[in-house]
Amino acid sequence: MPIEIKEINSTHAEALSQLSKAIYAEHYLHLWYPGGADWYMHEQAYHPAKLLSELSDTNNRHFIVYEDEQPIGYLKIKISATWEGFELFDCLEIERIYLHKRASGKGIGKQLMQLSEQIARETHKDKIFLKAMDSSHNAVAFYQKLGYTICGTWVLPFEQMKEEYRGMIILSKTL
Repeated sequence: MPIEIKEINSTHAEALSQLSKAIYAEHYLHLWYPGGADWYMHEQAYHPAKLLSELSDTNNRHFIVYEDEQPIGYLKIKISATWEGFELFDCLEIERIYLHKRASGKGIGKQLMQLSEQIARETHKDKIFLKAMDSSHNAVAFYQKLGYTICGTWVLPFEQMKEEYRGMIILSKTL
């Protein structure tokens, strides 16, 4: 099945909202107390107006992955980003990399990571970093297999999220 990765713009806010919510619901509903996931998806992260703002920001680049012309995932990167301890570096952040469950194990995540690294090199970045949930052991192992190392931790501030799932690991890779 042919895979296409297409960069999108502000005209795709509604489509990205629908895709984001569908993928998030497949993977992350268990993280939230009742009502929390709805709040996060519909108000905090994936409301079309919020995504329109993100898509309009020239520091962000968004890509949708298509398989047989059906959207199955997306990538959001911040071209210029910083994190505590990285202030002396010119960094790119992989902010979101989400795939439908049916897209897992097909090498698509690796393609998105390679695309991110290519963009980082083209924009002369020193480092790439990303955040992964500390409870997502497979994701952390995937990033480590690609050469990313754990360099910090962070805690999500969402009270509606179950406390045991708020922990994040920061991973980075020097280019």
